[in-house]
Amino acid sequence: MSSKKSPQTLAVQAAENAFRTAKPVSTPIYLSTTFHREADGSYEHGFVYSRMQNPNRKILEEGIAQLEQGDRCLAFSSGMAAISAIFQALKPGDHVLLPDDVYYNIYALIKEVYAPWGLSYDLVDMSDNKAVKAALQANTKLVWLETPSNPQLKISDITVIAQLVKQHNPQALLAVDNTWPSPVLQLPLNLGADISIHSTTKYFGGHSDVLSGAIVVKGHPEFTHQLERIQILGGAVPSPFDAWLVSRGMQTLYTRVNAQTETAQQLAQFLDEHPAIESVNYPGLESHPQHEIAKKQMPNGFGAMLSVLVKGDAQRAIEVSNRLQLFTTATSLGGVESLVEHRKSVEGEDSPTPENLLRISVGLEAFEDLKRDWERALVTG
Repeated sequence: MSSKKSPQTLAVQAAENAFRTAKPVSTPIYLSTTFHREADGSYEHGFVYSRMQNPNRKILEEGIAQLEQGDRCLAFSSGMAAISAIFQALKPGDHVLLPDDVYYNIYALIKEVYAPWGLSYDLVDMSDNKAVKAALQANTKLVWLETPSNPQLKISDITVIAQLVKQHNPQALLAVDNTWPSPVLQLPLNLGADISIHSTTKYFGGHSDVLSGAIVVKGHPEFTHQLERIQILGGAVPSPFDAWLVSRGMQTLYTRVNAQTETAQQLAQFLDEHPAIESVNYPGLESHPQHEIAKKQMPNGFGAMLSVLVKGDAQRAIEVSNRLQLFTTATSLGGVESLVEHRKSVEGEDSPTPENLLRISVGLEAFEDLKRDWERALVTG
């Protein structure tokens, strides 16, 4: 019988990996959805199917867990998918405490999806420890912090609130959205939190070109197992390419965040003294009401995010944002380019965000250039 292969077979085999033992300096992208099974039924390195695990995702998860100093990291297809998984791991009848100043999609998610499903929730000023203690209920299973908060940059004392939560119920969980500070500036798990959450779309990715999220857990193996099952069975995982992009961004995370933070501090100080600005929300300013708490839990800097209240109404604030040339008018944050956004018009009429607030994400441009850009925008007209 002839051993000559047909063109169809040759075409398939022509693209097979002939360099399995090659050692590239840059990590390859493992796009394969499925992996070879050995004769004894085992899988080399444990990879079976990419929804369950993939080399790029495993590299990313282990890297983020190390930086956050947690026990386990789980990567998701977006920050909101990661957040949703945490709520899914709770039970109908459980109670959640949310900040009164919180990323508006989180509030919409729990109000529109999980409240009808059976979760109850309350909003509380997380910068007021007494208010937090008073809001805890017998069925409170999760306390959610944003510190700094989005978009008004309130600071919550993670250590104190962790103590309040555990005193109230040792089984209750404290979750901190650490997207804005990143592990460069804040380590919530070392301050008493149980969970640290990231939209890795932002600073981890760092280039506004990838959508992904991550959960890092310290302790709580049963809850972690539940999250793992939600991740695998729900399938909201990042693609290998997305995981590769975030891992590549992670390599420059410290360099970028430190540089952006330095510029943001300078910009906040400049705008704080400008006569056309009503006030600046930035924890690095000594005038910030929780500045001392921020110094304690963010010892390496106060982040590259700030918001300003422009003197005047919403229209005046929007006009200022439109006159900026180096700040792109766009949503999101954490990229190498500076962004500005009028938040009230994004969040809707029921948002507590002041109508004259502009949220600013500081990029890697030179401070003097950004300063001149704001001087022009605030003076013109």
